[in-house]
Amino acid sequence: MKYYSLNHNAPKVSFQEAVIQGLAADKGLYFPESITPLPQSFFDNIENLSHEEIAFEAIQQFVGDEIPAETLKQIIAETLCFDFPVVPVENGIYSLELFHGPTMAFKDVGARFMSRCLGYFNKDKKDNTNTVLVATSGDTGGAVASGFLGVQGVEVVILYPSGKVSDIQERQLTTLGQNIKALEVDGVFDDCQDMVKKAFLDESLAHKNLTSANSINIARWLPQMFYFFFAYKALKSQNKPLVFSCPSGNFGNICAGIISKKMGLNIEHFVAATNVNDTVPRFLTNGIYDPKPSIATISNAMDVGNPSNFIRIQEMYGNDLAQFKKDFSSYTYTDEETLVALKNIYNADGYIAEPHGAVGYLGLKKELQNYPNAIGVFLETAHPIKFLDVVEPALGVTLPIPTQIESVLNKEKVSTKIKTYDELKAFLG
Repeated sequence: MKYYSLNHNAPKVSFQEAVIQGLAADKGLYFPESITPLPQSFFDNIENLSHEEIAFEAIQQFVGDEIPAETLKQIIAETLCFDFPVVPVENGIYSLELFHGPTMAFKDVGARFMSRCLGYFNKDKKDNTNTVLVATSGDTGGAVASGFLGVQGVEVVILYPSGKVSDIQERQLTTLGQNIKALEVDGVFDDCQDMVKKAFLDESLAHKNLTSANSINIARWLPQMFYFFFAYKALKSQNKPLVFSCPSGNFGNICAGIISKKMGLNIEHFVAATNVNDTVPRFLTNGIYDPKPSIATISNAMDVGNPSNFIRIQEMYGNDLAQFKKDFSSYTYTDEETLVALKNIYNADGYIAEPHGAVGYLGLKKELQNYPNAIGVFLETAHPIKFLDVVEPALGVTLPIPTQIESVLNKEKVSTKIKTYDELKAFLG
């Protein structure tokens, strides 16, 4: 499998090169040269396959022969070391819980997969260190820190916006030490992401062998399609159309979901549910892609003004807006609407969601009006405990602290404050 830049002005590369480089030399995101549908027999028999077997069949074409099959199976087994339950919330609506991993966020899957791929590629490189440079609006940092902790030949530098991630999120990325370093940026997430992209293109930093663990990196992004296959397996017996609603920030999850549809997975429709950072909903309304600076909300992991992965979605539809709209809708919700949804879900069903899942739920409820015979699935992308300051007062509950979170609460935060790209460059050395 070869990968090409979506800016179409850089050489095609292998899976390994795309993982290590992160971003193409022409600033473009990498995209696979082809997406081959899986055989119908795979879908006919999917309920008899394990999660590991499903994931191997789904990802193998994108890795090719660059990682031996048995090694790839081991990487997948280490990646999928937790559950992905599909939980009924109300009649015809399910929550796909993606937060049962070590940092209690969906990004554990991509971070664990990518870290193990990079570890495999580095196994014979004695003196060559890669620096993983990543911006986070919330959960990416903790997942990357956990996934890459102690990985040979990899240094990790995480940029996060000061005061704009939750206390638990901050602790998960600032308390691990070893090969993990945290930079607290005076700004918003988009400032962090802009610094990361600028560093990739800075030739004076070539000696650092920079790569990214944001969803711009194919090894972080592609494994996110696993969730959709798992949910399909769980709900197949109901024999109804499926509508998926993804709370969307950088649009990595929903982009991976669309790839799974291109591979033959029977998904009727996708909803990208956003907070007030509404670049994509506006685009679907007026056809103009007009990114704006991000606005802070209670669903902070979606506080993204210029979602990186949207260009990949456009590529899969040949930039044909009419075709795109057949499969895809996008709606925007305020913090006030999100809080009302949290309360309604809890009061009606006893289900404790968190702000991102609540936004996904709202988008799903709206879209199901167009698909009355469908089953709806919204993605619960993080554990409610990560948003204690929102969930507990909204619902009047006290959440028990899971062991994954308890382990970081009493550790000392270590971070370096920066304001400018020059300070990042000086830190990288």
